[in-house]
Amino acid sequence: MVFSEPSTVSTTAGLLRGVREAGLAVFRRVRFAEPPVGALRFQAPRPTRSWEGTRPALVFGPPPPQSGVLGTSNDIGDDWLTLNVWTPDTNGELPVMVWIPGGGYAMGHSGLPEYDAAHLASTGTVVVTVNYRHGVEGFAHIEGAPANRGLLDQVAALEWVRDEIRAFGGDPAKVTVFGESAGGGSVAALLAMPKAAGLFRRAIAQSVPGTFFSPELAEDIGAAFAAEAGVAPTVGGMAEVPPDLMPAVGDAVFANMGEWGVITHRPIPFAPVVDGEVLPSTPWEALARGAGRDVALLAGHTRDEHRLFSLIDGVLGQVTREQADTALRVLAPHARYREAFPGASDEEVYELVNADWLFRMPSVRLAEAQVAGGGRAHLFELAWGAPGMGGVLGACHGLDVPLVFGNLTSGQTAMLIGEPSPEAVALSARMRGAWTGFAAHGDPGWAAYTNEERLTQVFGTPSAVVAYPEETSRSLWRDHDFSALPLR
Repeated sequence: MVFSEPSTVSTTAGLLRGVREAGLAVFRRVRFAEPPVGALRFQAPRPTRSWEGTRPALVFGPPPPQSGVLGTSNDIGDDWLTLNVWTPDTNGELPVMVWIPGGGYAMGHSGLPEYDAAHLASTGTVVVTVNYRHGVEGFAHIEGAPANRGLLDQVAALEWVRDEIRAFGGDPAKVTVFGESAGGGSVAALLAMPKAAGLFRRAIAQSVPGTFFSPELAEDIGAAFAAEAGVAPTVGGMAEVPPDLMPAVGDAVFANMGEWGVITHRPIPFAPVVDGEVLPSTPWEALARGAGRDVALLAGHTRDEHRLFSLIDGVLGQVTREQADTALRVLAPHARYREAFPGASDEEVYELVNADWLFRMPSVRLAEAQVAGGGRAHLFELAWGAPGMGGVLGACHGLDVPLVFGNLTSGQTAMLIGEPSPEAVALSARMRGAWTGFAAHGDPGWAAYTNEERLTQVFGTPSAVVAYPEETSRSLWRDHDFSALPLR
């Protein structure tokens, strides 16, 4: 890798040397907490120690332990809790956007090409992308360990932003946290967490998963992880398994989910735990009580959230009547789905109920809870169909990521777009402008959501502000309680 002229900043812990790229100062692998290994494994993150001299901040740090090969770091190691900063002006007082990557709370890395923040930062915004612990390391229930360690990592990163971002030209009073999928669920959780209060002014939650675990469910799944590893479900027992081998334990449980109710149907072994302390209640309950009243919220989803998962599961275009009926029986809030969508095929019903349960309705209900609690929310839906891969995926899960970041030709999510058309470039610019405008001024460019008008920005070609277009689904789920999932 060839670096341009250096850019140096002074933080509380020491000097950092980044690089200048395309008019931006970029700092990678900035440690915001000590490596969570050894005596710190399965514990809450600890502040990073000071260092002598100038530390290079040139390449992305290693991803937290997870399945497969993921990431673009030049080395491996245990320095997982790092972040990256793109800034157009280290002497500015600019709005700050902090990205929480998704990945089912099981995988993800802030250094992926699709999260390169050059396009976002070039609008006059400081952008920070964050690593946090995934899988067993970050979310498994373990006796003697705090719950939701991955969320606590995110809080530690936000505390670092509060304390250090001025050195990078950011205004700590204008911080927006944003994320998609598990990142969107993390944003929702942060809104409900007392430890995160006051660390951000605005929040953008994209495709929020409705899965939050009860302590009983989390404990039972944690016991399954320990049993798979052949150790006790305690910090001492789990620490016997090296971090690089722990993802295989999660994979084995994922491949053979126990009798855990709804999450067995859609295998989901990891999620935030409503433990009563780190996370006192679900985001929907917390926001309805006013927990996010002082934080402006932008929330939304894609129209065809489940289409990508149908492809991954090998059922796209092949859903049977039995599969659709099973999904309805397990996921639907009541028996009126087929009646409500009388012209829908078995495949359409299957995709609708899966998308509504996992992402679409949790996202809408998050906005409604925010309004009920006296706060302000703006709602969006991405309806533009992805032309990549033959156009079969529609407005699928994850399509908003390359559009928001402007990375239409790099990273895995770019394959959804294919060769960028003028329409894709224009739509990306529009979404990027909405996100950065919201971060800077609290206004994404359309009116706030109310329970009377339900105004929603639908991103398409063309885009339009209309009453929420998925009203049939919203009505079906109106009385559903997105509570913590029980053990059975």
